Amino acid sequence: MDDSATLHSGATPLAVRMRPLFLEEIVGQKHLLQRGSPLMSLASDTEGSHGSASIILWGPPGTGKTTIAKAIARGSQRKFVELSAVTAGVKDVRQTMEQALSARDLYGVSTVLFLDEIHRFTKAQQDALLPGVENGWVILIAATTENPSFSIISPLLSRSLLLTLNELDDDDLGELVDRAVSDARGLKGAVVLEPEARALLVRLSSGDARRALTALEASAVSAANDEHPQTPVVVTAEHVANAVDRALLRYDRQGDEHYDVVSAFIKSVRGSDVDAALHYLARMIEAGEDSRYIARRIIISAAEDVGIADPHALVVAVAAADAVQLIGMPEGRIPLAEAVVYLATAPKSNAAYTALDAAIADVRAGKIGRVPMPLRDAHYPGAKRLGHGKGYRYSHDSEFGVVTQQYLPDVLKGTQYYTPTNNGNERDVSARLAKLREIINGG
Repeated sequence: MDDSATLHSGATPLAVRMRPLFLEEIVGQKHLLQRGSPLMSLASDTEGSHGSASIILWGPPGTGKTTIAKAIARGSQRKFVELSAVTAGVKDVRQTMEQALSARDLYGVSTVLFLDEIHRFTKAQQDALLPGVENGWVILIAATTENPSFSIISPLLSRSLLLTLNELDDDDLGELVDRAVSDARGLKGAVVLEPEARALLVRLSSGDARRALTALEASAVSAANDEHPQTPVVVTAEHVANAVDRALLRYDRQGDEHYDVVSAFIKSVRGSDVDAALHYLARMIEAGEDSRYIARRIIISAAEDVGIADPHALVVAVAAADAVQLIGMPEGRIPLAEAVVYLATAPKSNAAYTALDAAIADVRAGKIGRVPMPLRDAHYPGAKRLGHGKGYRYSHDSEFGVVTQQYLPDVLKGTQYYTPTNNGNERDVSARLAKLREIINGG
């Protein structure tokens, strides 16, 4: 077979051809695949001597969840049934449970049920799994890319082992790529991968084995289609760049990565790391995040994290949001970047909103009291007869616009919620506030 035929071997993608057959072949996830681990014990247990604990595999795409499930079924010689939460319903689940029960009782064969994307199952669909899992009719291996604490019902979680898969590191991805180049199931040595091309493949794959192999295959085909292809086919960094025009970002606007990136963005702004803040802003923009959502988060950060330390921060954030609405994307990235840089490099204070939270806590605890008589509304008929407004001192009648007067209810007299920091503008506020409180309290 010539090199071209090798690169176009059938309709089966390279990532599928290179899927490990046994747990020992899996690259990465060493913390889950050590001797004596639940996965290794389950894979080697052909007689059910190690029990039948179900397993939930939680991790990003391309980290080996499906591969692990199939390797366990193959290694233990159990019956293997695969369902996808995208297409399966309650009827399919119940039918699988009945068949598993029959196989166990009639033939002594246990069943591994692999359920991909279990987070897509509704509560009712997940409930249908419980009898089979609880009674040991099936060993459930469920895969999810979303946090099981939010996407899987508690009874199912409590009956399963939760195992977390990590993104593959650069060494893992490099090993996978090298294996795919030389392995008989892969490119069979028909391709020579230049070091720069290999490094670029690893970097663009974002820890995802499937993406690495898909990009490798596309790059090899691109090299083979050159006007004057070499023999063997030499894949350069340019071939990789042409085949994969940008990093394949792992970012799902409804998934964990969305919340992780947004959280990192806000914390980077709060921590005054402008470079990290811009990095996470870029990730959100490149992943197609709604620019209005980004703008809203920037406004919240301006009020929450910068606050009175720089009152202009909120003005800049709102202006950026307005600009994005007016001009749209991709140009909208420019005012967003301006706002992020301003906020990240501004002095920080959360004193204003923490002061409000403290006041809210008192109100919720019942510490409210009656409004002092001088502050009550005296404009309606009969109000003055009740004493409303009596003794009120008009602030503008004083030389400095501040008078000695009780504003808080008696139960809260002397309470101080707002404590300015010494950061930025709030340093000046702190000195002025001390004088204001001294006059108001008659000190």
